[in-house]
Amino acid sequence: MIKKILYYWLPLLLWCYLIFFLSGIPNLRTNLPGAWDLVLRKIAHMIEYAVLYVLAFRALSNDFAEYGKRKLVISAAVFALLYACTDEIHQSYVPTRGPSFYDVLIDSVGIMIGYTAYNFALEKGFFKNAL
Repeated sequence: MIKKILYYWLPLLLWCYLIFFLSGIPNLRTNLPGAWDLVLRKIAHMIEYAVLYVLAFRALSNDFAEYGKRKLVISAAVFALLYACTDEIHQSYVPTRGPSFYDVLIDSVGIMIGYTAYNFALEKGFFKNAL
């Protein structure tokens, strides 16, 4: 039981912590010139939330498979979106950072990318015993 919880839920919790940690860094920059810094940071947002969606879906589908894939997809997406919103609230308390509705939209794109990539991987048989 403990092994199962650690295997499915610990990666999700660690990923949430990583997002929280990175959001708490003032002046988080890439040192790239001009607009490239902004572009890279927004791509990082999408990747963060694509991974968050996949980890949430993975954890939820392990414990709540009886709810069916559609409910699990929605639940994982809602979890990731709510986490994106709370992340922006967290950033409002970090010096030089602030909340951004546009970042939540970018995170939403990442969630959709995570959904699409995970389903593609399932269709191609990259994962065994998945919903």
